[in-house]
Amino acid sequence: MSPRKVLAAEKIGARIREARHELGLTIEDLSALAEIDAATLGKLERGAQSPSVETVVRVASALEVDAGALLQGITADDYGKREHRFTARDFLAERARRDR
Repeated sequence: MSPRKVLAAEKIGARIREARHELGLTIEDLSALAEIDAATLGKLERGAQSPSVETVVRVASALEVDAGALLQGITADDYGKREHRFTARDFLAERARRDR
């Protein structure tokens, strides 16, 4: 991840922190349950680091939430500037148009 914070990482981190607080867990508690380093968890909660898929699943499992709940609504736009905004549907439509 670049030195600047990424909106997606901030959103995911805030969701992790909120769920942890709702359960009354410390960072150390959750890091032990999820089997990840407490410093890493702190970075995730602050949005200073984007989690891997494995980390999302480990944290979600420890929090007893669906991993999708931590990622819900996150889009490619939340990761910063994009070179294009084409989707598979756009690509296929253009291909069909060219094949006519």
